[in-house]
Amino acid sequence: MILLVTTSERASECAKALNEATGEGVAVAEGLPRATALLRAEDYRAVVVDQYLLESEPHETQTMLEHLGTAILVQVNLAISGMDRLVREVRAAVQRRQREEVRTRQAALAHLHSELNGTITALLLSSELALGTPDLRPATAEKLQSIHELVKKLRQQLERAGVTGEPEPLVRV
Repeated sequence: MILLVTTSERASECAKALNEATGEGVAVAEGLPRATALLRAEDYRAVVVDQYLLESEPHETQTMLEHLGTAILVQVNLAISGMDRLVREVRAAVQRRQREEVRTRQAALAHLHSELNGTITALLLSSELALGTPDLRPATAEKLQSIHELVKKLRQQLERAGVTGEPEPLVRV
């Protein structure tokens, strides 16, 4: 969802153009206080703000910025920007955000993979050493073997998850 913040008479035209170009729902706030209220109530992918409002209401601007959350801020001058430029800038901002999210997710997965791999290796080694203990009761050996097989299966699942350096394909907006 996109939040469009403007007092412009072209607000509904801009909202329609953004909706058609991105497929995202567009909410319109007629000022920064209303935008802040909407940001408190819902998450937005992007917040498109008329530059005039940002310059003319610095206190309200700061309050609204504190509630952006993960939304990307796109500043536009609707007095001089055409619809094509507005759509281009919002698309570019959303695509940048998507690329950042993909990179962040990949880094988190790689970190998790690294941590889990060390633990799995230790579990496999420990279970193999325990299985090699002389005079091990058959019931205990069976349970240890079961644990060993489960840990091997976990390792295979982790490898199949394939945390690689390859970027995921981006969804085009």
